[in-house]
Amino acid sequence: MGDTIIEFSNWIWGPPILVLLLGGGTYFFFHSGFVSVLKIGHAVKLLRGKYDNSLAPGQITSVQALSAAIAATVGLGNISGVALAINMGGPGALFWMWVAAFLGMATKFYTCSLAIMYRGKDSSGEIQGGPMYVIEEGMGKKWKFLAVIFAVAGFIGLLAVFTSNQLTALTQAILIEPETIQEEERNRWIIGIITMLLTAVVILGGLKRIAEVASKMVPFMVGIYFFTVSIIVFKYIGQVPEMLKLIIVDAFTGNAVMGGAVGAVIITGARRAAFSNEAGIGTAPMVHGASKTNEPIREGLIAMLGPFIDTIVVCTLTALVILLTGVWKTSENDGVRLTLEAFELGIPVYGKYLLMISVLVFALSTIFTYSYYGHKCTNYLFGADKAKYYNYFYLVTIVLGSVASLEVVVSLVDGMYAVMAFPTMISALYLSPKVRAASKDYFARMKNS
Repeated sequence: MGDTIIEFSNWIWGPPILVLLLGGGTYFFFHSGFVSVLKIGHAVKLLRGKYDNSLAPGQITSVQALSAAIAATVGLGNISGVALAINMGGPGALFWMWVAAFLGMATKFYTCSLAIMYRGKDSSGEIQGGPMYVIEEGMGKKWKFLAVIFAVAGFIGLLAVFTSNQLTALTQAILIEPETIQEEERNRWIIGIITMLLTAVVILGGLKRIAEVASKMVPFMVGIYFFTVSIIVFKYIGQVPEMLKLIIVDAFTGNAVMGGAVGAVIITGARRAAFSNEAGIGTAPMVHGASKTNEPIREGLIAMLGPFIDTIVVCTLTALVILLTGVWKTSENDGVRLTLEAFELGIPVYGKYLLMISVLVFALSTIFTYSYYGHKCTNYLFGADKAKYYNYFYLVTIVLGSVASLEVVVSLVDGMYAVMAFPTMISALYLSPKVRAASKDYFARMKNS
């Protein structure tokens, strides 16, 4: 079963999905008039809440929506995923993560604008947003099969198995250090059950509680991680220009790991960027679709800051630590253990504990928000009255993820992300003229006012 999951993931992450994500992102970048570069200043102003309307339809504020989306994306994908990218694709993979992030900002602008434009109602009459509602309301009932494909893939792919797996691995490496395989397996079950109980306290309170917790956790977690990484980067400051040069050169040669296979480096970078910032996958539109706003373009502009914070800032910080300390060349470790080794070398004694705090907050915030995404997919497939049971299934899989193989859980999530990307990107490309027209109208009104 595990081998089948790995083979499927490697097969689906071939040229078609890369053309769809990178090609689609490139189209959105130009079609929008370079929105991810020229309108980033306006997007930052919107974050201050100047234009918030508490009377608009929706369940949470735009800032809470962005916080929840970032809580889901700024997680172990940034700590463990970057390490996996460098392990598999060399330093050059980071360059392609940057490229994918800027294109992803434009993609998120379109997908999250559409999430407000084409909101639907669930079986209980509650307003909902997300790719499945965009497809049904914007493209029509004949395309509903795409919405069902998205929701089924989301039901499976948005489980917290990868995050709980890596949180368990790091906790053992730092705090417990088991002496036997039996001890390690027992500890995995214990850590998984504790994580499940902590998660239950938050997610059983619904979206508003998740959003409130996320909006408090996100600034703290990014701040503490930035502080820790800055100490290490400052320690090796003289080597930073050399590392930046290595990233760019390796991006076009692939010499470091792949033996000159540039295509493999690009695939690794794009794959890890998609896992890291989720642009084009369709998760963020589900939470941004719940925002209290009548302005689709405004929501799209706020949403596009997600990939910038996630990949350009946080992933780059992680990559610099791994490259500057040199552990990527000498270590047999992968995933979060490689990042841990870099932190231990960069800040002896205290580094691993600072990383532990960051990882704990990153992981829990991701696990909280993913539960909402999966709940929403269940709601769409089976109705609002059945969706409440999803959370209990989700909680059980946290424990299962803790004891599963890393390669299998990464492949499961990657594979389902790719399946989700097809309906999301097809609907966004199909409806892109609607976003462009709304964008022109919005900025014309802003200019006049």
